[in-house]
Amino acid sequence: MQVILLERVAKLGQMGEVVKVKEGYARNFLLPQGKALRASDANIAAFEDRKIQLEARNSETRAEAEKIAKSLDGKTFVVIRSASDAGALYGSVTTRDVADTATEAGFSIDRKQVVLGNPIKDLGLHVVNVVLHPEVTADVTLNVARSPEEAELQAQGKSIQDLAAEADAEAEFEISELFDDIGGASDEDDAEDR
Repeated sequence: MQVILLERVAKLGQMGEVVKVKEGYARNFLLPQGKALRASDANIAAFEDRKIQLEARNSETRAEAEKIAKSLDGKTFVVIRSASDAGALYGSVTTRDVADTATEAGFSIDRKQVVLGNPIKDLGLHVVNVVLHPEVTADVTLNVARSPEEAELQAQGKSIQDLAAEADAEAEFEISELFDDIGGASDEDDAEDR
């Protein structure tokens, strides 16, 4: 099916281009969302009449999105979740969680604007892409942790695995000191018996 794009669509084309797409994609996504029109002679003529208005509206929304992107880009949001000792989450962090966390921080973001390559299923720092406009994106960092204290440590660059290794090494050292003290005491007892 041939359609004329009313706005830029990622991996498809720019505003005003006539492109060939599968019927289902056009019928179920492009046409209902108002992103395209069927490429008939009448629709192409109507588009040419509305082209200046569409371009003006597009530039306004892009300028607004760029303003939001400047303040949003590079921000870090903390998400508290329960997880195993190994750092695996009981569940995952979704686009809705990212949008809700950003909204609580004062940014108006819809979950449809958040792009996750893969679901977030472990603790740590994760970079998430937010598409504010087809031509404007911002990267935010999600700090997924079990507690605010843990989030602070992760923000300083320490991973959960590093913290667990430090705690294990500290416990092992204490145990070895305890056994050395006990061993030393038994050596003294043996010396007194002789």
